[in-house]
Amino acid sequence: MRADRLLSLLLLLQNRGRMTAPALAAELEVSVRTIHRDIDALGASGVPVLADRGPAGGYRLADGYRTRLTGLTDTQAGSLFLAGAPGPAQELGLGADLAAAQLKLQAALPAALGLRARRIQDRFHLDAPAWFREADPVPHLAQIAQAVWDQHVLRTHYRRWRGEVRRELHPLGLVLKSGIWYLVADVPDVPDAADADGAVRTYRVSRFLTVDTAAERFERPAGFRLASYWHESTSRLDSVLHQQTADVRLSPHGQRLLPMQFGAAGTRALADAGPADADGWVRLSIAVESQAIAVGDLLRLGTEAEVLGPPELRRALAETVTALAGRYA
Repeated sequence: MRADRLLSLLLLLQNRGRMTAPALAAELEVSVRTIHRDIDALGASGVPVLADRGPAGGYRLADGYRTRLTGLTDTQAGSLFLAGAPGPAQELGLGADLAAAQLKLQAALPAALGLRARRIQDRFHLDAPAWFREADPVPHLAQIAQAVWDQHVLRTHYRRWRGEVRRELHPLGLVLKSGIWYLVADVPDVPDAADADGAVRTYRVSRFLTVDTAAERFERPAGFRLASYWHESTSRLDSVLHQQTADVRLSPHGQRLLPMQFGAAGTRALADAGPADADGWVRLSIAVESQAIAVGDLLRLGTEAEVLGPPELRRALAETVTALAGRYA
């Protein structure tokens, strides 16, 4: 463990130049006293670490010195694929590996390319969670990720909408969607599976109550591709949810609100909207979910929208608005 830290310390000084002991301690998550001891250890091993005194002082390597001890471990190399997502990498238990891999990569790059890599890192950042929503608690995520990687069977206790269920899963992959982690797994023994060989299902990671990793391993289905499955699955979900359409009039301001409130469905509806009238209002058809959900969604547009049909949806909106008016009279 200390050898890894000494190498990280060396690479920090090589990549960033002069750094103070408190800055190094913060980067490596150790005490300042530990940094002083590690600096002494590097010096004793022949690394030319210089100490500059004064307010602008700190530790630095002697001019011209560069280490070539930059070999990546398997875990560190794999973590580089999450270089743009430090938050998810931390949740997966790869935060330290990612940091070490980035340091080694920077050390191996020529000076000009290393500077460019640091500039990119300073200018672009991926923040995966959705706005104004706390991330799901995912205490079992790292364990599930390890089982995905090692192809180990998981025995789980899961909370569904219809109640709790225990399942033996073959974990195939993890997907991060709008700050929410999902496990894609093959379920070899599902009572309602479409075929006798089981089925691939999607599980929200935060709803796992317990997860036990079994000793036995499984074989991944031949030809399974996580990205392809996810695209097909989300497309099916969209078609199942949006089986109805609403005929709507929208004000100019409502037209700006629609994509924010309805996402891709709102964008598609606007693209097919009819011509605007003298006041700028347009008429369009938008895909909506069940009537109960559609009422709540459409009410978010307020007075910027008028639902013209179908009649039962218009009546449901009118009844809801009447009830609200009575409550606030």
